[in-house]
Amino acid sequence: MPRHGKTPKRKLRPDVIYNSVLAQKFINKMMVQGKKTKSENIFYRALAEIKKKINQEPLPVFEKAMENVCPLLEVKARRVGGATYQVPVEISKERAQAMAMQWLREGARERGGKSMAENLAGELIDASNNAGVAIKNKETLHKTAEANKAFAHFRW
Repeated sequence: MPRHGKTPKRKLRPDVIYNSVLAQKFINKMMVQGKKTKSENIFYRALAEIKKKINQEPLPVFEKAMENVCPLLEVKARRVGGATYQVPVEISKERAQAMAMQWLREGARERGGKSMAENLAGELIDASNNAGVAIKNKETLHKTAEANKAFAHFRW
């Protein structure tokens, strides 16, 4: 954490095939142990699989999935008078995207049997249709926030 002011956000270059910054962010989020080429191959194979399965352009399907999975609220722990409350707070666009990418990645990893590209394609298709593990995670988070709405006055 810097002592003086905020650190400036770095500009991310768009990916080479679809010219999309969001796709590049997702590729970076999927990367394991610095193996970006492997991550890119998985992502592009997943988009090719989407095109093959549902005969639609894959990038709009990916963007729709991201839009559907992005949460609006999250809960943060606040300690007040010895008790810890789960306080619902609105979430920034960047944080919402980061959470959505994590949920999509984990949902694809949890799917069994097939290759990661096929699992990711399935998860993206499900998320674009408002189904799947990532959507379930979003709904669970929203239910938790709704249940703790009484503690919203602890927000500061």
